Amino acid sequence: MRILGTGLSGLVGSRIVELLSPKHEFENYSLENGVDITNRDDIISRITGDTKASWVLHLAAYTNVQGAEAEKTLGEQSAAWKVNVTATEYIIEACVRSGKRLLYVDTDYAFDGTKQSYTEEDSVHPLGWYAVTKSEGAKRVLALGEKGLVIRISNPYRAHPVGKKDFAHKMLERFISGQEIIAPADQLFVPTFIDDIATAVDTLISADARGIYHVVGSQAISPFDAAKKIAQVYGYPESLVKPTTFAEYFANRAPAPQYAVLVNDKIRALGVTMRGFDDGITQVKQSEDSGAA
Repeated sequence: MRILGTGLSGLVGSRIVELLSPKHEFENYSLENGVDITNRDDIISRITGDTKASWVLHLAAYTNVQGAEAEKTLGEQSAAWKVNVTATEYIIEACVRSGKRLLYVDTDYAFDGTKQSYTEEDSVHPLGWYAVTKSEGAKRVLALGEKGLVIRISNPYRAHPVGKKDFAHKMLERFISGQEIIAPADQLFVPTFIDDIATAVDTLISADARGIYHVVGSQAISPFDAAKKIAQVYGYPESLVKPTTFAEYFANRAPAPQYAVLVNDKIRALGVTMRGFDDGITQVKQSEDSGAA
């Protein structure tokens, strides 16, 4: 299958391309390739001009949570809105014109974190400006009906990260330099092994899926316990990890959900294995030790 994509050179997208090629042929529309998705005429002409592709994977996003919050008062003129909403509208327009299906990547920040867990049926309640813009993009994709697919992911990590480092390797960097990690012990999230995201994407596009799927790991864990697990797996002193509270850690930061536990029953029902963090980070270490991709 020929697939067009935005952000395919990033942390998640590059791994999707690595694992799903040559089964699928990818065309990457990213700044690294000279494509600005906020340029309406350019992105529309590229998507509508490719008559062989049946899917567009829209992974490109403005993900600087703190930067987005600082620009919140700019509204639709903020960088986060222009990339996460306006550019998504252009891509949707191109997909409608050319009859292509669209997969959009949303975030666990779609929810306010006041419930114990969230399914695809739960109403969104984004807290910060980054989350608002991502949710607005998702809403527009879902309006495509059978041609629109939204996957929500959470804290993706992988072996040999490309581009910006994932949260696990940011923690690992601190361990390597002997620095402490102070992490909330009363917050829960579901880290997601990117290799499993790639498998899920393959399954969903092959089935011409529509609607929303939570493509996240199978283990809810606190950042504090995640850091301790990384120390354990990589052989660093767990004593370097110090607990704090969610309230203390996020004081003076953009708002975030305290309990971002997304339920992944729907994607697992399609036969996709979504590994928990204990298994996933162990696999990452093994891959890095062996030099395997």
